[in-house]
Amino acid sequence: MNDNHSIFKDEMAQMQITKTLVLAFVLLLSACGDPVQEQIDAQIPLTEQRVQQLGDMLDSGQIRNAKFITQYADTVAKKSPQLLSIVDEFRKDATSSGPLYQALLERVDLVKTQPQMFANKQARFEELLNIYQAADPILYSDALSDPLNVLADMSDGELPRVNSMSKAQSMAANNAQDFGVGEQLIGNPAYGQWQTDSNGMSFWAWYGVYRLLDDVLDIDRKRRGKVYYSRWGKSRNYSYYHDYGRTRYSSPTQLSKQTQLETRTRKSFESRGQRFTSAYGKNRSGASGVSSQSKTAQASASRFSSNNTNKSKFAKSSSATSKSKYSKSNASFRNSSSSTSRGFRRGK
Repeated sequence: MNDNHSIFKDEMAQMQITKTLVLAFVLLLSACGDPVQEQIDAQIPLTEQRVQQLGDMLDSGQIRNAKFITQYADTVAKKSPQLLSIVDEFRKDATSSGPLYQALLERVDLVKTQPQMFANKQARFEELLNIYQAADPILYSDALSDPLNVLADMSDGELPRVNSMSKAQSMAANNAQDFGVGEQLIGNPAYGQWQTDSNGMSFWAWYGVYRLLDDVLDIDRKRRGKVYYSRWGKSRNYSYYHDYGRTRYSSPTQLSKQTQLETRTRKSFESRGQRFTSAYGKNRSGASGVSSQSKTAQASASRFSSNNTNKSKFAKSSSATSKSKYSKSNASFRNSSSSTSRGFRRGK
C-alpha cells in the first residue's frame, strides 16, 4: 500500500512539473512571437526615467527657458501687480507643476494603465517614443518659449522675446493677424480648448486663470472677443507649439481632435463654396535660436504626420498604424546633451 501511495505521489509531482514546463514554454513562445510588446516593455522604464529626470531638472532650475520664466514673472509682477494671479500661473511652467509637464505624466500613465485605449501595440510604442523625445531637456526648453514670450509681451516691451522674432517682425513675415497677448498659446491643449457655439462655429476657450488673457490683457487693452478657429487658422502667427512641437506635446487623442476640427471646418467652408486655409498648411516664420534638436524633430514629425494624419491612434477599431518614423532618430535624442546653456538669442 505504501509503495502504491509513493508511486501515486511521484506521478502527481511529475504531472505538476510537466504542466509547469509546458506553461513556461508557452509563455516563452508568446514573448518570442511579440517583438512589439518587448519594445514596449523595454521602453516604458526608459520613458518614465526620462520624464522624471526632466521634472527634477525643472525643480532644480536646470532648464534654460524655465529660469527665464521665473525671471520674467518677477519683472512683470513687479511692474503690474494687478496681473499677479496670471503671472503666478505662468510661473508654474518653470516647475514640474506646469501644464506641459503634467501632460507628459498623464500620457505616460495612460500608456501604462490603459493599453486598450490604443488601436494596437505599435501605437502604444510610438507614443512612448513621442513622450521620450518630448522630455528631452533641450526640446522642452524650446517648448517653454511660448509661455515665456507671453510674459515678454505682458511687459509692454520691457522684456525681449526669447527664441523668437519680435511680434512685429513675425506678423509682417506671416501676414498674420494680431490675436492679442497670449496668442502663442491659442490652440495649445495645455492652456485651453476649442469649443463650438450655437451657430456651429469653433472658438477658443481658455482654462481657468488664463481667461484673464481675454479680460485684462488685450489688443490696446480692449477685449478681443471670441477667436474663431477658421479666422485664427488662416491668420495665425508663429508659435513653437504649432510650428515645431505639436506632434510631441499633444496626446494622440488631442491630435485626432485637431484633425477632426480641421476636417469639419473645411467641409463647412466647401459647402458654402468658400476657400478654407489650413492652420497647418505651412509653417509660420518667427523662430530665432531654436535648438538643432527641434529642427531635427520637426523633420521627423513631418514625415510621421504625413503618414498618420487621418488615423486616430485611439480609435479602437482602426487599422494598424505604420511603423514609427521616430525610431531611426530616437538614438540621437537619447544621447542628446542635457545642457541648457546655449546663447540667449532673442527678439525685441
